[in-house]
Amino acid sequence: MEQGRRLMLRAVCMKFSVEFPYIHRDVDRHGNERFYFRRRIGEVKIRLREKPGTSAFAAEYSAARARAEGIDAAAGSSTVARPKAGTFRWLCAAYFRSAEFQRLDASTQRARRRILERCLEERIASDARETFADFPIKRISGKAIRVLRDRKASLPEASIGRMKAIRRLFSWAVDQEFVDADPSRDVKRLTHVSEGHHSWTIGEVEQYEARHPVGSKARLALALFLYTGARRSDVVVLGPQHVSDGWIKFVAQKNRNRKPVTVELPLSPALSSILAATVTGTRTFLVTEYGEPFSAAGFGAWFRARCDEANLPQCSAHGLRKAGGPRRGKRRYTA
Repeated sequence: MEQGRRLMLRAVCMKFSVEFPYIHRDVDRHGNERFYFRRRIGEVKIRLREKPGTSAFAAEYSAARARAEGIDAAAGSSTVARPKAGTFRWLCAAYFRSAEFQRLDASTQRARRRILERCLEERIASDARETFADFPIKRISGKAIRVLRDRKASLPEASIGRMKAIRRLFSWAVDQEFVDADPSRDVKRLTHVSEGHHSWTIGEVEQYEARHPVGSKARLALALFLYTGARRSDVVVLGPQHVSDGWIKFVAQKNRNRKPVTVELPLSPALSSILAATVTGTRTFLVTEYGEPFSAAGFGAWFRARCDEANLPQCSAHGLRKAGGPRRGKRRYTA
């Protein structure tokens, strides 16, 4: 029955991709789905806000495709839009194809691409129709960078992320001699003071454990965080292959393509007993309802729901790394 459900879901996805080509699906850290239309790298993604499967979505898709193909419905002419050499969109397209960008982790690539593509969609001025997409890179100054930065002033973390992506882009552009100097060099990041993610208390851990008993997937997820100190991106890939002779050994997902770090720590008796009492996957300990490994974003949304079930809305996966310190043994790191 489970296999039939998975095959049916796959068939629906294939039908959707055939009827609506060039659709890209993103899932944010809260588990919300977003759909975009984009035919090729370098073109601006067009957000589709209607619900898939509805006539409104089909109409919105048709309008987006017409816009991307440069079809003027009134004149009946067709001018296929391509990145014009020397424009901001052209520079981003070249960067996305570069070896430097390809060396980044897949999650970093997705995040940076999303940030830069949203920069392309920003209007040059609040009362202007032109966007930064076709703005000549030779004319991008510190003033233009400050405009892009300040558009996210109400979201400090987003503003910092935007500045980081822009600086990486222009640092690469200088190395490639596409521009003479980095226009973002003297643009300061907006200051942001944050208390960080809430660190779980002992009482909150016990409250979660009371709601999710040993043997449940939710309890195993908590134990993996507490007894390994792993990040969310590591927890979703940990599996039986990482355990040997009483030790857990894995390569941290963060920066694994640039500066890989191997983490080794003893398998605690508590975690060992929870693993033995729980049905796990063959490739990863934690699997979805379809028996497949979680994505980091999907797992974050799933774990968020488990915390809500335990009446812990203030808690998340991030705060567990600090709380679990006393429960795990000494970690070894090998570069």
